[in-house]
Amino acid sequence: MRTRVLVTATVALATLVAGAPPAQAKRTEPPKQPVAVGYGGAVSTVDPTATAVGLDVLRRGGNAVDAAVAAAATLGVTEPFSAGIGGGGFLVYYEARTGRVHTIDGREAAPASMTATSFVDPATGQPYRFDEARISGLSVGVPGTLLTWRDALARWGTRPLAQMLRPAARVAEEGFTVDETFASQIAANQAAFAQFSSTSALYLPGGRPPAVGSTFRNPDLADTYHLIARRGTDVFYRGEVGRDLAATVTRPPLAARPTESWPYPIRPATMTTADLARYRTRFPAPTRSDYRGYEVYGMSTPSSGGVAVSEALNILERFDLRSMTPAQAMHHYLEASALSFADRNRYVGDDTSQRILRELVTDAYAGERACHIDPSAALPKPVAPGVPDGRYGGCPAATAADTRDDRMSTTNLTVADRWGNVVEYTLTIEATGGNGMVVPGRGFLLNNELTDFNFAPTQGSAPDPNLPAPGKRPRSSMSPTIVLADGRPFLAVGTPGGATIITTVLQMLVNRIDRGMTLPEALAAPRASQRNGASTQAEPAFVSAYGEGLPPGHVFAPTAEIGAATGIEFLPDGRVLAAAEPVRRGGGAAAVVGRWARP
Repeated sequence: MRTRVLVTATVALATLVAGAPPAQAKRTEPPKQPVAVGYGGAVSTVDPTATAVGLDVLRRGGNAVDAAVAAAATLGVTEPFSAGIGGGGFLVYYEARTGRVHTIDGREAAPASMTATSFVDPATGQPYRFDEARISGLSVGVPGTLLTWRDALARWGTRPLAQMLRPAARVAEEGFTVDETFASQIAANQAAFAQFSSTSALYLPGGRPPAVGSTFRNPDLADTYHLIARRGTDVFYRGEVGRDLAATVTRPPLAARPTESWPYPIRPATMTTADLARYRTRFPAPTRSDYRGYEVYGMSTPSSGGVAVSEALNILERFDLRSMTPAQAMHHYLEASALSFADRNRYVGDDTSQRILRELVTDAYAGERACHIDPSAALPKPVAPGVPDGRYGGCPAATAADTRDDRMSTTNLTVADRWGNVVEYTLTIEATGGNGMVVPGRGFLLNNELTDFNFAPTQGSAPDPNLPAPGKRPRSSMSPTIVLADGRPFLAVGTPGGATIITTVLQMLVNRIDRGMTLPEALAAPRASQRNGASTQAEPAFVSAYGEGLPPGHVFAPTAEIGAATGIEFLPDGRVLAAAEPVRRGGGAAAVVGRWARP
């Protein structure tokens, strides 16, 4: 995402990964470039420092899982407002040895004290406003990121977690250069950050964001990484780091004299060390859909991403998008998105039954949903959910629908190694800046992931699948996706962006598979996100490119940009193509282990 000037960290990245003393020869990170083609493995992230760390792991014989963990730990330093050990995420892994796709659910979990009315103000009987709930202890879920790293390495990696944390710790110690994006993310959170002594001390020195061009260091986070490296993840989930985390939730570190006002009381919540100790990652079977001869694998619940992308692809497979004009293809993409979101909102949550999940991704159900799409006009929004009961036929009428979104932040990375293993990993602390609280003395922000629950029932007399409950994991839209062709990797893609993640991944797949774009073109193409709302969120370039050719009924709400994707494609000649955003969120960084030398 940003071009970093590391004070001395770039000298030591290679030796830190290997565990040797720092080398004397200066080693520079690869240039910040959105596309790289070569062999021997590849890395794509939103940040060149994280890409450099992951690439160095691959060059020193580590596999895709090793590199993904090292890169993710580095993103916790350089992208602290989007991800870190105070959050969670979802990892999808293709294992070349067996040809199988695996997933890890590292989503944050509600503490045992959570109830269906935790986000309802007892004084008024009304749900809290979003920022009122976010900047509080109420929003914090038990983090899953650190156990995701540990368990991924234990199952599929070749390097210990301690070794994979060292490059990130060095970046935190030595620092990086603050750019406009980093400073602007602090500025956007300045009022919230100012409420907490620990956060303002780190991110608001002198009451202001650090100056662009200055060096930012986080020695507390470096110490936390070193402590975990020495003593293992139990120090987080059963030891002193966990005790500090729980204390932050129950007794927020309020500033004695905040430099900014905040309109809401800072509410504490109850999270105990027992909540942390009982947390476990999960290993659900991935979602799968067959699309135009490809096998598309994604993340199951509590993410809604895999189910929603699969359902939308099944709907779109009923139409010959290649024979359509670009505008007609985008019309069908938008309508399929709305239909799948109606079902996602109605049915998908952490405890949705496998029977319902299976029905939502059947071709027969997709046929019943596809019948609603009219090539000559957009459907009135919101459209109603279908009835996935196994009895399909005709074109059932619609009723009311929920259109609630989760918020936008998160980060994503894609890694492949020389053996053909692939990692697609999306991780987050939810809103940019999480819940605003840095754990004192530990250097990391806490998540506000529990605000992804519905604050109050949304489905009328029908059950709401996404209400809070003890130990429950809130519904997510994260959609790390791996596509196979004849059982071998073809594409891996993912993106941040809250609920727009689902539509961005879907649109990239349509652009690459149906519209014949290259992967870099599919990532760079203008985006729109229809999430079963009265209007479609759209980048200005999308409206300019397709607006006049779309049938009537589409209403657009402009937004500067949607998502910040990464991806890797496996080319027929054995090369890999790594791609990242060229412009969005400042652009990403793609790199390959070896450049392709033409004869």
